[in-house]
Amino acid sequence: MKKDQCYHLGKITKPHGLKGEVQIWLDVDLPEAYDTLEALFLEQKGELVPYIIEQIQIRGKKSILKLEDFKRIEDTEKIVGLEVYLPLKKLPKLKGKQFYYHDVIGYTVCDKTSENIVGKLSAIYESTGQDLFAVLKDEKEILIPIVDDFIVSIDHDAEQIVVSVPDGLIDLYLQ
Repeated sequence: MKKDQCYHLGKITKPHGLKGEVQIWLDVDLPEAYDTLEALFLEQKGELVPYIIEQIQIRGKKSILKLEDFKRIEDTEKIVGLEVYLPLKKLPKLKGKQFYYHDVIGYTVCDKTSENIVGKLSAIYESTGQDLFAVLKDEKEILIPIVDDFIVSIDHDAEQIVVSVPDGLIDLYLQ
């Protein structure tokens, strides 16, 4: 499995107990959607290595994982700190205005208020304060906060996002 065919699920953070269990940080909005996982990939030396899950206990973002053939705490030392991945086809289905960041790059962004095309979504900047759409128009980057109230609709078939942003926000970047 190649990394570009997968998405980042989380990270193995530390051993849990003495019987080969580890704590996994699930870097997802809905950890409970992963309670039936049967396998996962760990990134080791740039390669994704598959592991069979014996048991997973979802406890929010900090969950407990038991992998097949891990019997003692010493067995877990080689995987602590490793990044965890799943194939893209395992992503939970979304509804309404929900979207995965990697899916909407390249979409056309339109402003509902002016009915104009703002530009192409070139990137999404993630930060602790506020995630941002980075939209390119005439070689200028327009940053739009990713806020539910600003997103009017997302049409995956037409690859279009309609936004309604405060007056003057887009003009700030174009002047």
